[in-house]
Formats: sequence, C-alpha cells, structure tokens
Amino acid sequence: MSEHGRRFVIAGAGIAGLTLALALAKFGASVTVLERRPRIDEFGAGLQISPNARRILDRLGASRYLMPHMHLPGAIDIYPIWRKHRPLASLELGSVMQQRFGAPYGVMHRADLVEALHQACKRFATIDVLFGVKNVDFAHHAHGFTVLVEEADGKSRTIRPFAYIGADGVHSATRTDLVAGPKSRYGGYVAWRALIEIKDLPEAFNTANTSLLWGPDFHGVVYPLPHRGVANLVLLTRMSERRARQARDGRPFMAPNAMQRSPLFVHMLDRAPKLTPWPLYEVSTRVWHKGVVGLVGDAAHAMLPFQAQGAAMAIEDAAVLAPLLMTHAEPETAYQAYARIRLGRMARVARLSAWNGQIFHLGWPLGYLRDLAVFAQGRRAHLKRLGWIYSYDPAPEPQLAPARPFETM
Repeated sequence: MSEHGRRFVIAGAGIAGLTLALALAKFGASVTVLERRPRIDEFGAGLQISPNARRILDRLGASRYLMPHMHLPGAIDIYPIWRKHRPLASLELGSVMQQRFGAPYGVMHRADLVEALHQACKRFATIDVLFGVKNVDFAHHAHGFTVLVEEADGKSRTIRPFAYIGADGVHSATRTDLVAGPKSRYGGYVAWRALIEIKDLPEAFNTANTSLLWGPDFHGVVYPLPHRGVANLVLLTRMSERRARQARDGRPFMAPNAMQRSPLFVHMLDRAPKLTPWPLYEVSTRVWHKGVVGLVGDAAHAMLPFQAQGAAMAIEDAAVLAPLLMTHAEPETAYQAYARIRLGRMARVARLSAWNGQIFHLGWPLGYLRDLAVFAQGRRAHLKRLGWIYSYDPAPEPQLAPARPFETM
C-alpha cells in the first residue's frame, strides 16, 4: 500500500495511462497499469509535443528519456500545392517557443514517447505495468469495487482500487461498458501514414523543419525523426466511412485533380514504400465518469488531429486528474472537479481542430485568400493565435509531499 493509502488501476499503457501513472506515483500512490498488448511496440506514427505538454513531462521526470528521441523543429514551413521551390510562410518554433512558453516544441515517434514514459515509470516501485493481460472482470459490492485480472502467465490478481481509470483509447471499452458512454464515431477523414528516408525528401524542404502541405480536399504533414533516419509522412483526405473501412495499405484514394497537382507530395509518394490508412474517429460526450470509474485521453475526448493536440490533451488530463484523485475524499467528487476543469478546454480545442481541417482543404478561390492571409500575418502570428493552448498550465498541485522515486534493478 502506498504512503498515502490509495491504490489505482489504469486500463491502457499508452500516453494517457502511463502519464497518469507517473503523476499519481509522484504523490505516493500505488498504481497498476493493465495492457492487453504483450509489449510496447511500433504502433501509430509521429506526434507533436507542444510546450503545454512538455512542461508537464519535465515535471514528471520524463525529460531524460524523451530527449534522445525528440527533434525540435525550427519552424513549420507551409507549401500550398502551387508552391514548388520555397514555402509560402515559415511559422517560427525553435527558441521562440522556449522563450514565450517556457518549454520547446518537439516532434517524435509515438512508440518512442510511450517507451520513454514506460522507462520513467520504472523508476517507481509503486508502479506496476502488466503487459499481455488476458482478461479483466469487475465486481461492485457493498465495500467498493474490485478488479479481477488474469495475467499473461495465467495467474490471477485481485485489486480493490480507490479508483479505476480508463485510458484505453478512442474505442474504449471502459467508456462503453463501465461508464455507459457512446461509441466513437467516424470523423470523415483518413490519415495515410508512412515513414520515408530523410534523403528521399524533396530538395525544396528544410529537413530540420516540419513541412505542412495543403490543397483542395487534402493536406499533408512531414517532419524528421533524425535518430531513426526517417521522416514521418501523413496525408489526410476526406472519405466516406464505407470506403475508409475498405482502404488497404498502398497508394491513397485521392480525387484525381487534388494531390496530383502537388509535385512535392507526388515526389514523396513515389518514394514511400507504402502508406497505411488510419480512419479517424472522434468521441463526443460530457460524461467522463460513473462512480469510481473515470476516463482520460482519447477514451474521454478523441478529436481530429488537425491541431496536433491529441497527445498533449491526454498529458494535460493526467496532470489535472492525479492531484484531484489524491486529495478528494471520494473518487466521484474528484472526477466531477476534473470534468469542470477540462470540458470547456477540450471542446474549444476540438472545435479548432475541426475548423483547421476545413481551412487546410480549401479550394479555389477561398484557398488563395487563405494563402494571402497566412503570408500577410507573418512568422509569429500563430504564437498569439495559439497562445491560449501553449501557455496552459494545470491547476496548482495540492499541498501534498511528493513521493521519492525508487530506482529498480
């Protein structure tokens, strides 16, 4: 049992679940993380860690595990389809993000972030991450809530936690089965993803920067992952759900007059081994908890990725929820406070993300007007426009002595 007498079970050893485990363990909690996958593997693709998330990870002691795998781009270079040799605009990142918001803006592979969080968790003897979990059952009774776990080796474990938190992603069983929440809904887009060797990027690109390409009915994002020697490439297109379910690895389905007019994108697609389609799903619900069970990350509020804030929102969730769970007398009141703090911000970020999808995919003549506006606003306009995202800091932590990490062999 932990120093402060509270034990938690988290479903999902992804970004949300492992960050929450770290945030709880920091205050002396005992945490068991349940993961059905046998190990941390190469799932997903690249992601962006903006200052609002990076500050939290730094406080949780994850920086030394992140830095070997993170790239800090100097800018976001924007290329409309008609732009071949130099960007329309370069939105500054680099040192200006550190100066304005107290932390850098980085990019990395999703699997590398999860592994870094896992390594940080290993510092705490009070965090137990169980991989390859075969089955999980639940029992509600007069004395609380019991979790029955069948581990990878067939052994059983019975846990009576103070709270159970679902960090099990967009298709969360915790949300649908335990919180009686809605299923995820298709968001109307498919993300086609690939890793391409940095040497195969177009010569026009500054390979130290992130590149954003947009045109009628599509946009793409490319950023380098230097420690892997590759760049992450994602192409986002509109598609019906029926067609999205039928999509297979290979060349993406595109309107014939869209992507083909972007020589930079055609160059990369010709060199990418294949693109893997990921239909994008959303979660829209204001119900994030029921009794001792709560939700964090995509399980609570999966959104379209057009503001690159999915991982950051999960990290923020963990930073807000952990101290509440450690200081409230009952988990339900902690969840209520958490929802009051987070719901409005989440809704605002989700609206902005969806709006960006509309703006990025504009055709003639609105696309041309968009380009004129981006050019006229200059290299730092986004710092003011998005300052409310990047400057966000969770509510002050409670007056509770942090636990010391325990080094494990």
